[in-house]
Amino acid sequence: VTMSGVWDRTTEVLSGRAGMLAAIAIPTLFLPTIVRDGYVVYATPGTTFFAVIGALLSLIVTVITLWGQLAIIAASIDPANDRAAATRIATNRLLPVIGVSILLVIAVVLSLIPAIALFAAAGIDFSALAAGSTKPTITNGGAMAGALLYLFVWGVAVFFVSARLAIWQSVLVEERLGLRSISRAWALTKGLTWRIVGVILLFGIVLVVAAGAAQAVVGIIFRLILGANNIATSTFLASIAGSLVTVPLMVLAIVFTAQLYRACADARGMTTMDSPPS
Repeated sequence: VTMSGVWDRTTEVLSGRAGMLAAIAIPTLFLPTIVRDGYVVYATPGTTFFAVIGALLSLIVTVITLWGQLAIIAASIDPANDRAAATRIATNRLLPVIGVSILLVIAVVLSLIPAIALFAAAGIDFSALAAGSTKPTITNGGAMAGALLYLFVWGVAVFFVSARLAIWQSVLVEERLGLRSISRAWALTKGLTWRIVGVILLFGIVLVVAAGAAQAVVGIIFRLILGANNIATSTFLASIAGSLVTVPLMVLAIVFTAQLYRACADARGMTTMDSPPS
């Protein structure tokens, strides 16, 4: 499996199914994000109502976005899937993906318990930090050093494990394995860790630079046009510009991971598919 080969598969899918992918991405990846950003910018912060509605809205946006990602995977992974089939598959796989995602989040949280215990041993008062304290009192420097070292090792480990599991949603969509999609993705990406890590780093740099530049430029332009009294509108328009950049890149990443799954499965003789969608 080569990343150049996966990229070739990805470009074929994007050129052949651009209209279908856009029809899925706009209402599921782009518009929900704009609605959420608009609420954050224009609603009144600091109230219970703001927090509750914001949390509920974020949850809804997350579910819609996840559904859209699954539909894009289904549309990318099998040339027989039209838009109706892709959305039907996404609906059928949504609950299993949510369940596996929750289990992964729980695993990540549990893996942080040693760091939390070391921070507590170092004298960190978490209730004071939650209340807004910016000057934590450290009574045990050794425990603090251990906590920071653990977090560093934990971050590196999580990054590499995430690279090995990058295709787990594609596995679940195509093979309906549920929780076993984790072990399946781990097996399929064996020997590809560094190549996948390199792609993730490159994509992350491009995403951050492109989205940051778009938001900064558009924000400055509209602040000059609208004036200092319309900072909220300028911020909202800047967030739209950022989404216009990030959503196509997200679609690219989703299609790439779907084709990476297919390339891995093909290389190990685990799929009967012959060619990417066109």
